[in-house]
Amino acid sequence: MTSRKPRQRAIGEKIPVLFVNTATRPPLGADTWVHGQIMRSLDRSTHIVYAACAPGPIDEPTPTFQLLRTIPDLQLRPVNFGPELYGRSRRAKVRALIDAAGAIPGFLAFARFARRTRVAVVHTSDRPRDAVACILLARAAGAKCIIQVHVGYGDWMSPLLRWALKRADALIAVSAYVEQTLVEGGLDAARIHVVLNAIDPDGWTPDDGRDEVRRELRLPPDAPVVITVCRLFPEKGPGDLIAVLPELRQQYPDVRLVVVGDEFIPGYRSQLEQTARHLGVADNVVFTGRRSDVPRLMAAADVYAMPSLGEPFGLVFLEAMAMRLPVVAVSSGGAPEIIEHGVTGLLSPPGDRAQLQRHLGELLSDRDRRIEMGTAGRRRVEEHFTLPRMAADTAEVYKRVTDRNRNNRIEEREGRP
Repeated sequence: MTSRKPRQRAIGEKIPVLFVNTATRPPLGADTWVHGQIMRSLDRSTHIVYAACAPGPIDEPTPTFQLLRTIPDLQLRPVNFGPELYGRSRRAKVRALIDAAGAIPGFLAFARFARRTRVAVVHTSDRPRDAVACILLARAAGAKCIIQVHVGYGDWMSPLLRWALKRADALIAVSAYVEQTLVEGGLDAARIHVVLNAIDPDGWTPDDGRDEVRRELRLPPDAPVVITVCRLFPEKGPGDLIAVLPELRQQYPDVRLVVVGDEFIPGYRSQLEQTARHLGVADNVVFTGRRSDVPRLMAAADVYAMPSLGEPFGLVFLEAMAMRLPVVAVSSGGAPEIIEHGVTGLLSPPGDRAQLQRHLGELLSDRDRRIEMGTAGRRRVEEHFTLPRMAADTAEVYKRVTDRNRNNRIEEREGRP
């Protein structure tokens, strides 16, 4: 399979974009969800949108396929790049790569499809298998490869992913923080573009079902409630929230911490429950596990808190703000790009549990301030973090990448250096 020169795009011609997201295992990842919203919101008057995913069995379709098939005016194509590598042991990855040999004919057919439809941009995420496959696919189809990076760059990344990131025509970072880690990792800053994530605020209705959820979770009607929603592992900060509960309970005996999410590290929830018992606050903590009705649960809370370290972006911050909840977090990662300290929430230094406790106490004691911050948070989401804005910013990256190719060809014809 030979590499083709990128095709020149005429001025005003629609840009054919091919999204590739082949994750198969639940739950649906934030990266795939974000790409789905970009696909849904891209202007069809200027773009032709294709998407490739692994559909899975008819009776048990993959979460990616279930999302993409709901998007109108999307040309969806099934594809098989072999077994997933993410989360596997080194030995399992080697075996998966061997098994992937059977997917080569399908990949070649897919490359012919991309050439035939004159795809100009191949857009994928930082999942290693997809990133590597799309570098090869773009080269074969004469397209530009864009990898959207949803996590901070580091040595923990697989060699395959680092190889792909260095060879992509452009990288989209979901925050300036992620951009900084990419630059510090030695990647070319000129190829990196920041496109902040977004949500549809209409899907988040404040105060909807507050009393009902409190009864369901057995929360006292007038108890101050702090909620956190995350995969359970130490860096997300659930242990810090439990650690400050004894001090908070002295001021608010009925305070409740609602912890929503499944465990990322096996046994970690049990550790958190043991810590709560050791501190004497087990009755003040409610673990719900993974839930699909997060808006309802947030409606029952007074404050959202997640003292996550190095959070690449934090979609959940936007969701909490859309629910008019003031947000308590730490000044780490992408959080300061979302939360305006003193306006939509309060930020404390990483690891400063005393300040974290004070911020929670300040908000729980001041209903008017909570309302003011919650209103400001909802307004900030509606003004800066909407799906049309995210799609428009992404479209601008496509334009820059494809226009750069056209300008280079013009310079070549005119003999300019």
